[in-house]
Amino acid sequence: MKRMLFIYNPHAGQGRVTANLSQIIDAFTYQGYLPAVYPTRGVGDATRVVAGIGKHYRQIVCCGGDGTLHEVVTALMELPAPPVLGYVPAGTTNDFAKNLNLPRDMALAANVAVTGPSMACDMGRFNAAPFVYVAAFGAFTDVSYGTPQRFKNLFGHLAYILEGIGRLGAIKSVPMTVTWDGGETSGDFIFGMVSNTRSVGGFRGLPAKDVKLDDGKFEVVLVRQPKNAAELNAILTAVITQNPGPAGPVIGFHASKVTFTSDREVAWTLDGEYGGDHRTAVVENVPQALPLVYRPKQ
Repeated sequence: MKRMLFIYNPHAGQGRVTANLSQIIDAFTYQGYLPAVYPTRGVGDATRVVAGIGKHYRQIVCCGGDGTLHEVVTALMELPAPPVLGYVPAGTTNDFAKNLNLPRDMALAANVAVTGPSMACDMGRFNAAPFVYVAAFGAFTDVSYGTPQRFKNLFGHLAYILEGIGRLGAIKSVPMTVTWDGGETSGDFIFGMVSNTRSVGGFRGLPAKDVKLDDGKFEVVLVRQPKNAAELNAILTAVITQNPGPAGPVIGFHASKVTFTSDREVAWTLDGEYGGDHRTAVVENVPQALPLVYRPKQ
């Protein structure tokens, strides 16, 4: 039988993993795999385990939300020859799973994880720290890690929305200079995002239609502090139509490296988890860094 490592977060997605664990493992064994099974025990545990034993496997499958995926990728990015990674999404929003066209049904997703083709996907580094699909600052970016797990389990995706509504009156702009592949801009921004995904927080990313997971480029969106009702309307229009431009209150562009500089500490999130406070943030694309299993579209 073929050996594999299966690492899962038993608390993700309202405990769905535990309820489906037998079916998931059965999907692996049916395809001829002998899985070593490890349930994570806390923040950072997935990174620790994969860093320690991941090199001994040709196939790893992780199950949980985007945070679990982030931890596994953090370890794999440091291995000289990372194994193929399959993903069984079980979180609240499962943003990156949408890019891979993975099914919501966990048994089906487990089957895809060990039978589907793989593609070499771009990953990111934020001040050298690995991330999977998004680095962001500003309005609502701390909603994901600031929402209690029990609240997420009870209300699902609505938990993020409810938590975000409670922050509307506290939005503050950040003075920044942003430079990228031959471009530069400065101003007061209420939001910034560097991503490689078609969906962020359950909502389609900007500009979603141009996203490619293996082109060596990020999609970057910057939202300036609106000065009047007309600029606020322009921001809402750009978000609704998913059509930011090269100028105006919402700026959108592609880049392989982006540097953010501010005169104050700015809180960032990486894949929906707290990424620290930084005055300078260098975000770099690592082209085709890891082989990830996906489900081809019919």
